[in-house]
Amino acid sequence: MTVIEKINEINEVVKEIFDFTQTNETIKADFDEYLATIGGRNIPLNQMEKIFLPYIFERRINDKSILEMFAEEAKNKKIAESFLNSLSSVFEIKKILKNGFELYNLINEKIYKVLSLTKMTNFRGVYAGQYIVARIFELDGEYYVIEITNVLSHSQKEEAYRYAVMKLVQTPRLLYLDNPEKEEEIKTTIADMYKKFTKAFDKDIILTTNKHADDIIGAFNEGEEIDLSDKGCDIQNYKFFHVKELDNNYSNFLENSMGGFSSHNETYDVAVIFDEKNGLYAIPFYETFCKIFEDKNAVENAKACVEYFLTNSSIPNTILERVSTQYPNFMEVINEIMGTNYTFDELIKTYKSEYIKDKIYSSATVLFCSNAFSQIFDYISAPKPQAPVVTQKVGRNDPCPCGSGKKFKNCCGKA
Repeated sequence: MTVIEKINEINEVVKEIFDFTQTNETIKADFDEYLATIGGRNIPLNQMEKIFLPYIFERRINDKSILEMFAEEAKNKKIAESFLNSLSSVFEIKKILKNGFELYNLINEKIYKVLSLTKMTNFRGVYAGQYIVARIFELDGEYYVIEITNVLSHSQKEEAYRYAVMKLVQTPRLLYLDNPEKEEEIKTTIADMYKKFTKAFDKDIILTTNKHADDIIGAFNEGEEIDLSDKGCDIQNYKFFHVKELDNNYSNFLENSMGGFSSHNETYDVAVIFDEKNGLYAIPFYETFCKIFEDKNAVENAKACVEYFLTNSSIPNTILERVSTQYPNFMEVINEIMGTNYTFDELIKTYKSEYIKDKIYSSATVLFCSNAFSQIFDYISAPKPQAPVVTQKVGRNDPCPCGSGKKFKNCCGKA
């Protein structure tokens, strides 16, 4: 089969998926609601692809994606499965090829040659050196780009890398997805760091508070000795509460991470744990969670704490396994608080299924091994330019001498 024939076959399956969304009553109703939500009801059919592709790749109904539902009925299972295994990332355009692109994936640090499913004339204005947010998939040893949702200029390098790191924080496995060499690097790093951690502290867990966690992690990363005698968990009354500084989003997650736990207003317990298989974790309220299995009535907001540990995607199944091993009454207490009747395996399948399906290393370890994080960390930590010293008298309504184009009162002359 020629490249043209394969591309035509792929595009035919895309059309079949669109028809599927219009003939399946459940999906059609959901798609209509989706269009109404984003104000796309009156969008022309020739522009529908820009809305349709994100919908089929990201939307879920009853815990199944649109593509999973389509794949169950698809005639061409191979292409449907390829779509299901697609990879969404931010790429630097290295070269514009005759029928596609050479791309560097900022997230998993791998070069891809991808074929376009449309004519390259559709990409006028897209050049080498720019960054694109795109989705690619592999079929029979070839990679194809199926959607490009954003194009960033060369001058927006920081924004591109910031986006890459945010994706890594949300989904750590993207660093090694489709890159087995990178995963081997992560495994080696974890093995080396685990030995160093247990040698430095003579254990794999340190119970402390957010006021000391940064010092402990920092000293370990720098290979420095640290006295833990005054950095224990000295909380008297254990309670769970919402910590707003842990609510990271695209605009603040780097700054929050650089500020560290110690910058948080309230004091709470933190466990610094080095998991031999998955890497370094800093788990807020770990000791509070453990106290529930000693006396649940002694912990304020015990149910909220249990729900936090079960539903927080950054807390892996291995942390729950650790606590369940320490406390034989683990499932008895969980079921009583949650009003359920789970076995431990059922609990993990219900709340931590992603850790069963995929190998997920800790975010801290993934970021430590990430070139994108190193790049963006350098941007954030670089000294900021100082405002110019004004040596002449400048009127408040005069142009600011820094060259910003703003009035002096609205720029360097702000009180």
